[in-house]
Amino acid sequence: MNEPVPPAKALGSAKTVGRHRLDLVSAEGIARLQARDRRTVAAAITELERLSPQVTELLEKLQPHLGRALVVGFTGPPGAGKSTLVNALIRGLRQAGKTVGVIAVDPSSPVSGGAILGDRIRMTAALDDDGVFVRSLASRGYLGGLSPAAVRIIDALDAAGYDIIILETVGTGQNEIDVAEVADVRVVISAPGLGDDIQAMKSGLLEIADVLVVNKGDREGAEQTLQQLTGALSIRTGTAAKVQVIKTTATSGEGVDELLSAINQIGSSVLAQGVQVRRRRRARYLIARAAADLVAARIRAGEGSTLDKLADDVLSGRLHVDRAAERIVSQT
Repeated sequence: MNEPVPPAKALGSAKTVGRHRLDLVSAEGIARLQARDRRTVAAAITELERLSPQVTELLEKLQPHLGRALVVGFTGPPGAGKSTLVNALIRGLRQAGKTVGVIAVDPSSPVSGGAILGDRIRMTAALDDDGVFVRSLASRGYLGGLSPAAVRIIDALDAAGYDIIILETVGTGQNEIDVAEVADVRVVISAPGLGDDIQAMKSGLLEIADVLVVNKGDREGAEQTLQQLTGALSIRTGTAAKVQVIKTTATSGEGVDELLSAINQIGSSVLAQGVQVRRRRRARYLIARAAADLVAARIRAGEGSTLDKLADDVLSGRLHVDRAAERIVSQT
């Protein structure tokens, strides 16, 4: 199995590739990345995930090589079979001659903070296939199902020339709508028996979905779930009403070709919008996420006296909570 190299202990842009140290931001480093050298790709991703001192320069070097890949996001609750379905899709994409990069966002380990790697274990289609690169990424506690590192890693896989980049979110339920800001095609996966039709309607997943999938279609209740989701879409207007609902059984391959066809159709339309439109959407997400993190960091950093004063004003009725929040934001 071709596994990514383990993270190096020292930060920086120079990584050991083969028997010599390679500067990732050098012409040779970028060339090896574009050639999809697995160790170079893994080393670049480690730099981007850790936000090492050389990340800004590395991202600048990647800019001329970005915008070709189609980013497909998969989200949905635990137990829906996302990883198994992604594995089946990888096989279909490889048969069609497409190279595939996968970012599998796993829950963070409570001990190390790293990814638990549960998703990658299920993706057997990546075994010994140089046309597939899978990287597990810790969610780092981000409730939207993604961390900003995921967007930076998309750039690395895009620059490496992967045709399709699959982004699978951690699967924690109703919080995972950040994928709408990052992916070109959004696939929301449910399964019978999980109450996912109700959860999808509560969480806004119907609004972000380009394709709705009822996986584990061989189970009892699959047709009912399919009908409920189709019915929920029928009362909506605009693009939500046009969302396809597809039944799949990832273990047998049922419906996988139909799902691939839907992704290709939507992807062709999205790619026609141009590189700038798609990359601007991801840049907006990064900026908004960084701004939110900055505000949270300021609050945690001990501007306790200011926060306590605002809290007292809110409790006394002298200040509305929204105005208090505005004052916190204006100080960042």
